[in-house]
Amino acid sequence: MDFKGEIRQGIPTTLPNKKKYELEVSHAPRRVIEGVLSEKEKQLAIRNALRYFKAEHHELLASEFATELEEYGRIYMLRFRPEYKMYARSIEEYPYKTAQAAAIMLMIQNNLDPKVAKHPHELITYGGNGAVFQNWAQYLLTMQYLSEMTEKQTLVLYSGHPLGLFPSHKDAPRVVVTNGMMIPNYSKKSDWNKYNALGVTSYGQMTAGSFMYIGPQGIVHGTTITLLNAGRKLGLGDHDLAGKLYITSGLGGMSGAQALAGVITKCVSVIGEVDGKTIDQRVVDGYVLAENVFTDLDKLIARCQEARANKEAVALVYYGNIVALWEKFVEENISVELGSDQTSLHNIDDLGYCPIGYTFDEAKELLIQDKDKFMSEITATLKRHVNAINSLSAKGMYFWDYGNAFLKEAGDAGADIWKNEEEKIFKYPSYVEDIMGPMCFDYGFGPFRWVCTSGDKTDLDKTDAIAAEVIKEMQQDAPPQIQSQLKDNLTWIEAADKNIPVVGSKSRILYADADGRIKIALAFNKAIASGALSAPVVLGRDHHDVSGTDSPFRETANIYDGSRFTADMAVHNVIGDSFRGATWESLHNGGGVGWGEVMNGGFGMVLDGSADSERRLKSMLFWDVNNGIARRSWARNDEAIFTAKRAMEQNPDLKITIPNIAEDQVIMDAFSKLKSEG
Repeated sequence: MDFKGEIRQGIPTTLPNKKKYELEVSHAPRRVIEGVLSEKEKQLAIRNALRYFKAEHHELLASEFATELEEYGRIYMLRFRPEYKMYARSIEEYPYKTAQAAAIMLMIQNNLDPKVAKHPHELITYGGNGAVFQNWAQYLLTMQYLSEMTEKQTLVLYSGHPLGLFPSHKDAPRVVVTNGMMIPNYSKKSDWNKYNALGVTSYGQMTAGSFMYIGPQGIVHGTTITLLNAGRKLGLGDHDLAGKLYITSGLGGMSGAQALAGVITKCVSVIGEVDGKTIDQRVVDGYVLAENVFTDLDKLIARCQEARANKEAVALVYYGNIVALWEKFVEENISVELGSDQTSLHNIDDLGYCPIGYTFDEAKELLIQDKDKFMSEITATLKRHVNAINSLSAKGMYFWDYGNAFLKEAGDAGADIWKNEEEKIFKYPSYVEDIMGPMCFDYGFGPFRWVCTSGDKTDLDKTDAIAAEVIKEMQQDAPPQIQSQLKDNLTWIEAADKNIPVVGSKSRILYADADGRIKIALAFNKAIASGALSAPVVLGRDHHDVSGTDSPFRETANIYDGSRFTADMAVHNVIGDSFRGATWESLHNGGGVGWGEVMNGGFGMVLDGSADSERRLKSMLFWDVNNGIARRSWARNDEAIFTAKRAMEQNPDLKITIPNIAEDQVIMDAFSKLKSEG
């Protein structure tokens, strides 16, 4: 059977052979379900899994799935992992009745490509537990439904499970995705472990479960902007960070961006990583050079000081625990300009953070054998981690939380991280509070992205050139408040081909505001219509954006009116996108800082060169950014108020409620008067 036939087949009626466990592939850690699932609930997990298969296979599969649950803490249905190679093919290689469905199939396979995904056999793309689907039956059935779908149907996915194809209409989304939608009182991390093990909910992270992940480059641009603006904030340089030192951790699916961003900004970056396979993957990707990986801290320090003195742009990696790295810099009394952390602390219960004194494999075994001791070691490690950072910060280092729940988990561990514990104010800011929020999100700039469905590098090069020309035109009459953003983005897109190794699909990310996104998309659509681009283009964005995510410790950390713990914006965003032209929509619980801490949504839109695509993109992209601007301006953020007023000038149909600003003294006088009268 050829590839198209396998896709159309869905779940095979004849059981495929069991797959061998491939040691050379990175695998998810065993999920601890002892004390989480009762024996009756384990039986329920098997019963739930068997729903996908005919009764004649139940006896064999029940035993097999029980073994998987025992060995992995999850039922992945590994027997049903496809034999064909997993990667983003050209759109015409997929069986389809509507090209929109074929584009979605391409995006799904990209998220599961072993070169892209963190744990591909467990259907996990990044972040330790950011899943595309819960099991392989869900993948097979979803792909089958997409191959059968017409433009009068919508596929509904509930935490990876395809509920089915439902009658709709041409302007409806082709796919609607939800991941991890829980009743609020049942949204703790322990609840995820339980209900995911039962096979009834999923953690889609941000772009894993929405099929919009494009490899580490998806965050390289944002990390580059963050580093540059941190340097500007501290007066370290307007254009680069030559000769400056940046210490951080993590080389995973998201954190791997740091190595390349450090080189692009011309700093010396030193990155700690405990997982050898993760380091190997970044070497293969071209993000790190093998000769720059060290296990000896003394040799690493010597190389670091040499690179700093020579103002080299280089990423140095310590294969070991980040805490040992921080403590070495304290011990050697070495000054550090910039510091952060990108361990997967949002996944603290499942080895997203490794205790010091243990190798990665030893920590994995400790987690399985004695979770209480594992968590105790994590707590002690976090305290040491914070102490080292505090020591270097006292000497002038600027440290920020990179939205991975570092501050939150350190606070929960009792580390010396609080500025005011009663008011929940940390010593250090989130990068959104100080950098990304006021400098990008409040002006409407966020991680717009696109994928060339032809799979042709020539098309990607053409889109880069088109985007660069649009930015140059925008620079001619853009207000001074956004000129620096446009300049950074032009520099980025003109050097993207040289700076960014293509991993997976032929894709690109570019921070842009609503005006820029619409103009770039219009230019792409015109190029498709003329034949300059050979196939449709998928538009999307990271959920980590102006309006897609409500996350009090990250995306909405610079909201100070008390509303940062609300989630209306992300929900409004998804609803509004869905009836303005999105091809698919997704809404997730969790992402970035963890399950129960975030509500986030995203979209995908297929451009095919038609007038219909033009109509959709104008309507949806305008809303997708400006609903976030409206919320941010109502929070009294000056930059967002400026952006809201500018958007209303550009579109007379837009009416945003602008806040009236009360003087502090007026409010204080009101309470003084109340007390005096009382």
